[in-house]
Amino acid sequence: MHVERTGQGPALLLVHGWAMHGGVFAPLVRALEAAFNVITVDLPGHGGSRDSDLPLALGPVADALAALIDDQPSKRALVAGWSLGGLAATALAARHPDRVRGLAMLAASPRFVQGPDWPAGMDPRVFELFGEELGRDYRGTLDRFLMLEAQGSAHLREELRYLRDAVYARGEPAPRALQEGLGLLHDSDLRAALPGLAMPSLWIAGRRDRLVSPQAMQAAAALAPRSRFQQYDHAGHAPFLTEPGAVAEALTTFAADCAP
Repeated sequence: MHVERTGQGPALLLVHGWAMHGGVFAPLVRALEAAFNVITVDLPGHGGSRDSDLPLALGPVADALAALIDDQPSKRALVAGWSLGGLAATALAARHPDRVRGLAMLAASPRFVQGPDWPAGMDPRVFELFGEELGRDYRGTLDRFLMLEAQGSAHLREELRYLRDAVYARGEPAPRALQEGLGLLHDSDLRAALPGLAMPSLWIAGRRDRLVSPQAMQAAAALAPRSRFQQYDHAGHAPFLTEPGAVAEALTTFAADCAP
């Protein structure tokens, strides 16, 4: 996978969401690089990893991320996952707990879709429709998803413009990876892994999020030991774009609470 590193200090790995790449975190990276060695990756099929033969599946991706952390001097990292990246980060924490100092979920949930015992999730038909539309209108489908990500933000126009510029900044994501990613969002349920997490977790939500509700994140946080929930009232699905300084401060404070 394509990897970029910047800054000095303890390792902080950022994992991006569906259709994006590690470059989407640029405002957050600038706010963090003075305190951390910030590592960003492009997931398989995205950005610089567009031609990667690694499947966009939680097990292989989690193992690849663990190998990446293993290259760090401490062989441990604080791991933060946004949206779909939260599933990969959770799988990494569950499969390789010795590599993860702390888990931060940025507008992410262990289960994205509704269920009889998970009412705060999204209607599964939303992801099914995106999958059906990808083949007919690739760019239009991506744009509609970006609009959902930006909706609710106090800076909607600015964030939507930023996301539209970012999504193709490293080339088009591979259609195969987009379909695999939608499948992960539709089918994954990692709630059973949360009670066994050995590390602290931080759950950062946007109150106006149209994709992952704060209620779902609060319910997930309640399943994990040593968890903390934090909400930004003026943010949507990308709180690290709405308030990068505040989110960076929250991650810095959280890192101080995690065992070295």
